[in-house]
Amino acid sequence: MWYEYLYRVLSIINYAILIIVALCLLPQIMYVLLAFVKKKTWPKSDKKCRIAFVIPAHNEEDVIYDTVKNVVEGQDYPRELFNVFVVAHNCTDGTAELARKAGAIVLTLDDPDPNRRMALYPLKHGIEHIINITENPYDLVIHLDADNHINAQFASLMNDAFQSGVEFARPYEGALNSTQNFYTKACSLFYAFDSRYGSRVRERLGLAAHVDGSGATMAVSMLRRTNGYDAVTIADDAEYSLNRMLEGVKAHFVEDAIVYQDSPSTFKDTAARNRRIGHGVMNLMKSRAGEILKTFFKTGNMSLLEMFSMYALNFINVFICIWFPLFYVYHFLYTGFAAYGYIPLEVWDVTFYHNVFWNTIIIGLSIGIALFILFGYIQAFIIVMTDYKKLGAQKRSQLMGAVFLFPAFLVVYMFTLGKGAVSKPKKWDKIKRNKISN
Repeated sequence: MWYEYLYRVLSIINYAILIIVALCLLPQIMYVLLAFVKKKTWPKSDKKCRIAFVIPAHNEEDVIYDTVKNVVEGQDYPRELFNVFVVAHNCTDGTAELARKAGAIVLTLDDPDPNRRMALYPLKHGIEHIINITENPYDLVIHLDADNHINAQFASLMNDAFQSGVEFARPYEGALNSTQNFYTKACSLFYAFDSRYGSRVRERLGLAAHVDGSGATMAVSMLRRTNGYDAVTIADDAEYSLNRMLEGVKAHFVEDAIVYQDSPSTFKDTAARNRRIGHGVMNLMKSRAGEILKTFFKTGNMSLLEMFSMYALNFINVFICIWFPLFYVYHFLYTGFAAYGYIPLEVWDVTFYHNVFWNTIIIGLSIGIALFILFGYIQAFIIVMTDYKKLGAQKRSQLMGAVFLFPAFLVVYMFTLGKGAVSKPKKWDKIKRNKISN
């Protein structure tokens, strides 16, 4: 009967989607399995370059003083060789005054265009100013967010990499407030994944790192070649990283340089950040996927294929959130009724549907549990055991509770990321800052 053929057609489509999902997940599985590969380090250099830290800020008076103070007074690097630039973007509070008080050079950007109310434009403005300084020019630009802190060795480690020929690099992404509550613990563990697993393994395999914002380190010579910060989309960090990869510039991972970020502390803020990521990366992939694949087949650059598989997960996530729930509800209802004789059959008998029904349950549960354990428990456990200090915890026990609840966070992440991928937020809600100190 027609519904038997419909079931077979939909099953074939589902098998194809499962294969695509599996192929995109393979690199992620490989990262976890290679978790203990030795990290890459660069030789200590006596030669020191001039560094400019640039911080785009819009009404960040709650956190900007501490952020600037952390950099100005906390670096194990000659003070005369670095400065902090804060770009006060349409600020109506005390951001500029507090940044100056903490020791920053403040650049003011007043831009009434509502379409430019995002960090991209003050970042562009700051970088353009820095790379055009001709008297005592800078060699490196390091991008920080207004709520970031960095470890004392950050500038020295990035200098060592630069003196070894690295033009573009990212640090380890740690957390300032990981022990605050469940959301900060889970977010900290999740965002550390690409540092502890993906970035380390990419570096050891000779693949380019994904440079995604906070702590991004860019050689001034490279920025001048690219006419400044040449990103134009809301996913500017991913776009700039992709542009360099397409040009053959290899980004690196400097693992011992740590940027401590302020993790979202509520469900609303967690979901808002995930929706931003999903929306920005989806739009980037829709516009650049063809170019990525074309350049890969032309150059054989495996970094492009790896990045494509990583960002393709945003497309895949839509199927995971929409197709799989709908298909498997239909699948179990149909095969269940067919297996137990509740609907007439002409093409396949009840034995066939009985086997399909129970095989799907057994195989599906086995794969689901295995992935849940691998991505939910094992990866979180390894991060807590090895990197808890980088996540702002004093003891492993402070984060261990999050390991057991981490799979639940992954489900939340998956659906909020999927929502962002298929919809455009009406506005970019400001995420609440968690003030560290005065």
